[in-house]
Amino acid sequence: MNKIILSTLNSRFTHTSIALRYLYANLKKLQNSAKILEFSINDAIQTIAEKLLINSPNIIGIGVYIWNVSQVSELIHILKKISPDTIIILGGPEVSHEPFRVNLYSADFIIQGEGDLAFYELCLNILDNNPPKEKIIKASMPSLENIELPYKYYSDDDIKNKYLYVEASRGCPFECEFCLSSMDEKIRAFNLDKLLEEFEILWARGARNFKFIDRTFNLNIKTANRLLDFFLNKDNKTPYFTHFEVIPDHFPDSIKSKIAQFPSGALQLEIGIQTLNLEIANNISRNLKLDKIKENIRFLENETSAHIHLDLIVGLPGESLESFGSNLDELVSLSSCEIQIGILKKLSGTFINRHDIEFGMVYSDIPPYDILKNSQLSFSDIQIMKRFSRFWDLTYNSGNFKQSVKLIWQDENVFENFYEFSLWIYTQTDSTYKISLQRLGELLFIYLSEVKKLSIEMVAKKMIEDMMKLKGRAIPSYLKPYIKNIEIQNKQGTSGFNKRQQ
Repeated sequence: MNKIILSTLNSRFTHTSIALRYLYANLKKLQNSAKILEFSINDAIQTIAEKLLINSPNIIGIGVYIWNVSQVSELIHILKKISPDTIIILGGPEVSHEPFRVNLYSADFIIQGEGDLAFYELCLNILDNNPPKEKIIKASMPSLENIELPYKYYSDDDIKNKYLYVEASRGCPFECEFCLSSMDEKIRAFNLDKLLEEFEILWARGARNFKFIDRTFNLNIKTANRLLDFFLNKDNKTPYFTHFEVIPDHFPDSIKSKIAQFPSGALQLEIGIQTLNLEIANNISRNLKLDKIKENIRFLENETSAHIHLDLIVGLPGESLESFGSNLDELVSLSSCEIQIGILKKLSGTFINRHDIEFGMVYSDIPPYDILKNSQLSFSDIQIMKRFSRFWDLTYNSGNFKQSVKLIWQDENVFENFYEFSLWIYTQTDSTYKISLQRLGELLFIYLSEVKKLSIEMVAKKMIEDMMKLKGRAIPSYLKPYIKNIEIQNKQGTSGFNKRQQ
């Protein structure tokens, strides 16, 4: 009998929850009566409730995040209607800071902070009929030395079909006001020897993808080098994929040397730029060393095969569209890598709210708590930029139009020209979702040849080279008249965890 069910709703089927596995690993004598059940936000809520209650658990622990908080609120409502005596415990970022902007108070207990050890203590008291009187439990920060590692609890199916999340440290030394990580300024590291032993076991079981959730992977040079060596020392004939989030101004030679050795498609680095405007960066307590950042991006672009993922944010306090556009232009000039364009969010517990009055910041209280308008950007501006971001992702970031998308701006201003394209394509689709690759390509072809009035033959050549670079793709009908005399250099399609990177 499973007295305790650990559950959450992941944002995708291919994701796994490292948090649930930490809780399970540290349940001690209660572990034999506990079980992990994971779902995705696309699953029917009543079906989730049915599966959670089928074994009549005493306790259900649920991880609450920005991507699932609305669904969890509905789930709690159903669980309590069906089985009011089942104790529901919530944890995770969405309940660790108040105010709660979604109704979560119908849960029995809420653990705020790192619950690795606190969850066990709470379950023990509940099952001993000695529950605490307080509904909200503020967990003390545990020593990482006292936490059992979770990696043996990834199943064979997880290893084969899903992303494996891992971490070498917790915390962040920076104070970026939009980010929850700034709440925990102290960096704490796990015992690296023990960690690498666990990774070796995962590797021996067939694990070939490791997504590190550390906020500042390259802050500790010794640790970073040993982790990079772990992968570099493996057989290069075995494809693998690893992801790190790095700070952009801290790439000493030892790390550069190792990054340069990774084969294509094996290494992804996520770099939070957010803004290149020093005044705006100062507004949000973000320290920028622009010369170093640019130098390191150029290095990654020109001297490594790493897949780079840069982040920019729309709607930061005081930043205009012109300033954002300059940021985008600069990054495109530095690198051909993926540039993720996000919309500012106001997370409970962050300090970004101190700008609300001065910059007229207005946010939605419905997840994901996006900004709706501010003194620089109207509601219409924000809506346009949300569509801009989506079309940028579909064309520029996807890799499907690697060369042809650049014809939108050629040697001119990137932001202004793509802005015009995003306005035009939205008039054709009236949507940013469920647009097939065939339709998207055809619209791009029409825009370049009819609106931009570029040479049809030149546009067709670029698009054929882009669209047909993967073996097995059929030539789209709108390009068939131009296929003559064009040599197609295609390669075998790829699959697995680094498909987009390849």
